[in-house]
Amino acid sequence: MSRFAFPDAPGDLIGAHLSTRGGLHTIFERASAIDASCAALFAKNGNQWKGKTLTDDDCATFHAQRNVQPLLTHASYLINLASTDAVVLRKSIAAMIDELDRAERLGIHAVVLHPGAHLGAGAHAGIDQIARSLDEIHAAIPHHRVVTLLETAAGQGTCLGCTFEELGQMRARVDDNRRVGICFDTCHVFAAGYELRTRDGYERAIDEMDRFVGLDHVGAFHLNDSKKPLGARVDRHEHIGDGHLGLEPFRFLLNDPRFTRIPKLIETPKPIETVSDQQNLARLRALIGEAPKKRRVRAPRRVVRVAREARFQ
Repeated sequence: MSRFAFPDAPGDLIGAHLSTRGGLHTIFERASAIDASCAALFAKNGNQWKGKTLTDDDCATFHAQRNVQPLLTHASYLINLASTDAVVLRKSIAAMIDELDRAERLGIHAVVLHPGAHLGAGAHAGIDQIARSLDEIHAAIPHHRVVTLLETAAGQGTCLGCTFEELGQMRARVDDNRRVGICFDTCHVFAAGYELRTRDGYERAIDEMDRFVGLDHVGAFHLNDSKKPLGARVDRHEHIGDGHLGLEPFRFLLNDPRFTRIPKLIETPKPIETVSDQQNLARLRALIGEAPKKRRVRAPRRVVRVAREARFQ
């Protein structure tokens, strides 16, 4: 079992990334509305370098109203710990220190981070820069217990972390890598080229993750279907079962005993807040305990057409 698992949880941990409109503490009312057993949030605006000051009163209100455990935060999308621009790199390191400090004050155990993009410097240089950046971040907050979960990338542009080998290299190069794990995003992994829709494909992906990262370092899952096909290298989330992934990958994962009691969170579209999350979570919960179904492999349209023409010759 992963060292990030919550073995004392009464059941599997399934929830959603929730809005903090109205204040950080408002996620708890939203969590209750969807019957979440875990949740994620932005501790500040995800599209800004700096956020509103987190006061002691904010933290006290958050702790007083907390009704769900565990919680995760997601770091700002602007952070690039591999940046070749010195100014952006300094801002990224400072922003990540702030993200981890906010999480620590809120009693949150992990911050999910998009590792970064090498911007032409090459994967080797980018991976090393991410590790050195994390070393500097850890040195700035040596006593914090909150961990960083490096999220799998979809592979767009020069983004790093689209293979488990790259994620494993990042983690291995960090001096205190006990403070680093990974977050497996189903949409991103599929978009990066990992076939998750068959039992064999799913097991190959998990075996590769185990070989390069180690299953005990998996700290969270983002459960999202994909608007784009396998290997598209584009990050576009879809409702559970409505995209190119379908339901089988989620059935495999939710019934995999190796990942029981690791937080599993949806980041699916929310055309109707709460209702959309309820519908997506209902689809996931219905898969728990179900045996995988045989996947029917459909022939390409061209092959089907040729076969039909042959029948009438």
